[in-house]
Amino acid sequence: MEFNAPAGENLFDRSKVVGKKTRRIDGPLKVSGLAPYAAERHDVADNQAYGWIVGSAIAKGRIRSMDLAEARRAPGVLAIVAATEHEPVGSSNWNIAPLFGGRNIAHYHQAIAVVVAETFEQARAAAGMIQTSYDSADGRFDLETAKEKSRIGTGFSGDKTESTLGDFDTAFGAAPATVDATYTTPDESHAMMEPMATIAAWEGDQLTVWTSNQMVEWGKTALASILKMEKEKVRLDSPYIGGGFGGKLFVRSDAVMAALGAKAAKRPVKVVMQRPLMFNNATHRHATIQRVRLGAEQDGRITAIAHECWSGNLDGESGEDGTLQTPKLYSGANRLTASYVAELDLPEGNAMRAPGEAVGHMALEVAMDELAEKLGMDPVELRIRNDAGDTVPGDPDTKISDRHLVRCLREGAERFGWSKRNPQAGSNRQGRWLTGMGCAAGYRAGPTAKSAARVRMDADGRLTVETDMTDIGTGSYTIIAQTAAETMGVPLEQVSVELGDSAYPVSSGSGGQWGAASSTAGVYAACINLRRAIGEKLGFDADAATFEGGEASLEGESWRIADAGALSADGEMTYGDFKDGYDVGTYAGHFAEVKVDAFTGETYVTRMLAVCDAGRILNPLSARSQVIGAMVMAAGATLMEDLHVDKRFGFFANHDLASYEVPVHADIPHQECIFLDTLDPIVSPMKAKGVGELGICGPGAAVANAVYNATGIRVREYPLTLDKYLDRLPAIA
Repeated sequence: MEFNAPAGENLFDRSKVVGKKTRRIDGPLKVSGLAPYAAERHDVADNQAYGWIVGSAIAKGRIRSMDLAEARRAPGVLAIVAATEHEPVGSSNWNIAPLFGGRNIAHYHQAIAVVVAETFEQARAAAGMIQTSYDSADGRFDLETAKEKSRIGTGFSGDKTESTLGDFDTAFGAAPATVDATYTTPDESHAMMEPMATIAAWEGDQLTVWTSNQMVEWGKTALASILKMEKEKVRLDSPYIGGGFGGKLFVRSDAVMAALGAKAAKRPVKVVMQRPLMFNNATHRHATIQRVRLGAEQDGRITAIAHECWSGNLDGESGEDGTLQTPKLYSGANRLTASYVAELDLPEGNAMRAPGEAVGHMALEVAMDELAEKLGMDPVELRIRNDAGDTVPGDPDTKISDRHLVRCLREGAERFGWSKRNPQAGSNRQGRWLTGMGCAAGYRAGPTAKSAARVRMDADGRLTVETDMTDIGTGSYTIIAQTAAETMGVPLEQVSVELGDSAYPVSSGSGGQWGAASSTAGVYAACINLRRAIGEKLGFDADAATFEGGEASLEGESWRIADAGALSADGEMTYGDFKDGYDVGTYAGHFAEVKVDAFTGETYVTRMLAVCDAGRILNPLSARSQVIGAMVMAAGATLMEDLHVDKRFGFFANHDLASYEVPVHADIPHQECIFLDTLDPIVSPMKAKGVGELGICGPGAAVANAVYNATGIRVREYPLTLDKYLDRLPAIA
């Protein structure tokens, strides 16, 4: 099925299941501990052995030698696959760093061996007996220094990350009010609860991996490429994922080393990546240096806007494009955006929840507040005055599909009590607490991707949906079941959903905020084909019929769909080129309130609010969870998260959950999320867009702006830890 024109009125506009608050159908499995996460798949392969990854102890150089003798004699050891004895594996389009690169070392904790033993403890102990000698080489570990040799990077589409419109320099020079500020964000870890984990088993030349991966088709294709084997001989199964945030978009060394270890040991092998390697071996969000320049008339109308971003990566090409939202949010005739990438020898940087926009908002939306202060304007009104309207500001030839940012900001301000905010920064004290409010706008693209599914109907009318779509804690099982129930006109309880197996039809996968809108559209396409098969079997026009209550009705006649017997239909949703002329985006108004201890400088977030414009919300219950979780991540990035680079040896020193600080429940006591009742007919037949990444685009800046409002101190170096402003707090009376 091709979506080749804007969606008109359809069955989802009269929905009884889709769009309703629905508890997760997989909830009972999760709370009972029965949901099959990768490391717990004890039943999928008999006689599983355990693998332990050995990571490089240098960041750049070459392995001179590895003494494996003592480790091989250790109790329980079955096999050792070492870089000095095994040729480097291949590469894929989804990895920058070599996942097992032979003697050459590209980054700290790169996998150089896997030890396979009867027990986890035996594998770990034997790994500690391996003696490795290196020839170290000098590396580049400091972004500030390396940025001088950076060049224009490439985005996920492969396009150069640079654009201009009008004459920025002239307009900026003539503007009565200007801001020219530089902001820095540190490297960040995904820090998901479930580490990378894989069980691998060979049957002849056929490989099966039970793993934790967001994009099953990508993973299957990549693993075949890396192991230099035929794609058809790889099966990847990932039904439940304990947090991914983009870090599990791609195959990592756990899958590769488990496969190599299983082949060497001639046994199924389980590898769970140890926590330090989750920080240095797996991917992370790149650090950035961002310069934002804004020029405006005295009435607040922006005339010049420039945003430049520097980040670094192993390839010197793919970085963190913090400018992504800047061409979309605000008007301004004269514009410049550019994202530069430097070569660094740190572990691989790659996608993390809202890559680019998450940190880009932390610069742009603070700069907007700085401009509002210079103009003496309310920050909310400044944003509203520069709303883009019907066309993309940085690309006037592109229309906006549906946009309600002004409504997000106005309704958010009213709901949050913005009128009570004291605009005089640092002047609102309640006892020992300095209090403040901040706001920010948010934008994140609402893309869709080709997605397919299979829907089977049993003889009793029960439905089973099969697709390789994944559930990363986002509620995919439930929204897919809702879509099938709505389209086929059966109760939700009559639908079962099976996900994450590469043997099923290829879906969009989970990532980039495209998963919900795309995968449900693919399920809808399969259901339409099943409806037609039922109609053909029972003798009616399914496209004209109404499916409801387990029956199809048309012109006074009705048929029990179960009477068609066991049937199955595949379907795929693709997209016509009519969408090329539109920018499909999601929008938000974010608000935060903080209190800062006037004596100690400690900052606490007391309230957060997000008002989101994201088309039809398929399941408000799980969508809310997605948004508030993203808001927590944003607050963490603003106030505490920071991978510390040891610039002598090129690694992240705080590579555990004790020293890499993330927010906990007590850090953010009250959050609220409001969804506007909007529909976007351009996005898909569902008229629904994603929200999982919109929730992290803006709230970090809202928190930072609230800290400034509370203290009167502007900190442009994230995270806003108290050591950066303690000595500048207002005097204590």
